[in-house]
Amino acid sequence: MKSPLKSAFSGWKIALAIGIGLLISGWMLYRAVSQVNFVEVEEGQGTHVWIDANENSEVDIHDEADFNVSPNGNYAQQTVSDALSQIEFTNSTWWWLVGALLFMVGRDFFYMLRIRLLTKNKLTWKATFYVIMIWEFASALSPGVVGGAAVAMFILNRETIPFGKATAIVIITAFMDNLFYVLMIPFVFLFIHHNELFPADGSEALVWWFWGGYAVILTVTLLLYLTIFWYPKLATRFLLFIFRLPFLKRWSFIAKEWGKDIELASEEFKEEKRSHWIKIFLTTFGSWISRYLVINAILNAFLDLGFIENIRILGKQFVLWLFMLVSPTPGGSGVAEYAFGELLGDFGATAILLAGMAILWRLISYFPYLFVGAIVLPAWIRRTRR
Repeated sequence: MKSPLKSAFSGWKIALAIGIGLLISGWMLYRAVSQVNFVEVEEGQGTHVWIDANENSEVDIHDEADFNVSPNGNYAQQTVSDALSQIEFTNSTWWWLVGALLFMVGRDFFYMLRIRLLTKNKLTWKATFYVIMIWEFASALSPGVVGGAAVAMFILNRETIPFGKATAIVIITAFMDNLFYVLMIPFVFLFIHHNELFPADGSEALVWWFWGGYAVILTVTLLLYLTIFWYPKLATRFLLFIFRLPFLKRWSFIAKEWGKDIELASEEFKEEKRSHWIKIFLTTFGSWISRYLVINAILNAFLDLGFIENIRILGKQFVLWLFMLVSPTPGGSGVAEYAFGELLGDFGATAILLAGMAILWRLISYFPYLFVGAIVLPAWIRRTRR
């Protein structure tokens, strides 16, 4: 019987996915740079006044209904592209932005190294590059709550890794990512006061949301650990349950094979030395710290920040990441930019400068994967066609 994996990679489906991906990428990029904001100016030199139409006592700089046209107002319309054009780019600015790009490269390098370690170097550097780029492409097009993990299993399987083992590897990467977060949060709060990590005017609901999310991540981490190291049969039972659905029932024999592969992979993982898992965790640590340092580099490009302020920014990014993780939008779009401004707005930047820096951050850390992934995907399909 024909495997559903092969039909999923048929020519017209791939072409359609790439076309949709490029259209979405282009639309999201255009929307990001053309979005109108309202920036406060000197009295009488603006074009609008704030009227608080939604009666929330907050100036909603993205909400046009919150402002009225007035020839002597104290607010003016401005797009992010306008704001970026007004920024003075010095030599220092460019060096910090180059640093942000290098941190992004470092993030992907550590991801590639982790996959190489988990596959016992079975995949070449070229193969791991394809895997990570397409994995990131899938993550960029998926809601934050979904991510690209489901697609990653198919990617690794197409790179000759048995599907069950590929599933186990993806579970390990998810476990390590969550473990990093679970371990670092107490460490962050040990050195940074609770009040410094949330917006000064933040509500209690925001704090409860954060700690509720942390509890969920801690629970998921424990479940992933138990599944892969102690009770791999849980994964087999879950797969068999899923494949009882009417439109998947005829492929239930595949679920049994995947379950056996997961159990075999689990036995292999149990036999690994502690030094192996330390290496895996260190690559995870390197990838996440590199990801966070991108924002630090961008802020340092435009603001005069000291060591302690950079540590605070790193801490705040743990809060930012949680909001992106639970975002229902592709790649956390919209939520990420809003959270960026809310969490990092107390470092002396104007609202429009923050908006500009948020777009630079997404241009460096998000949008490239949409386009690179769409370009790499056809070459990868041809290369792995068997």
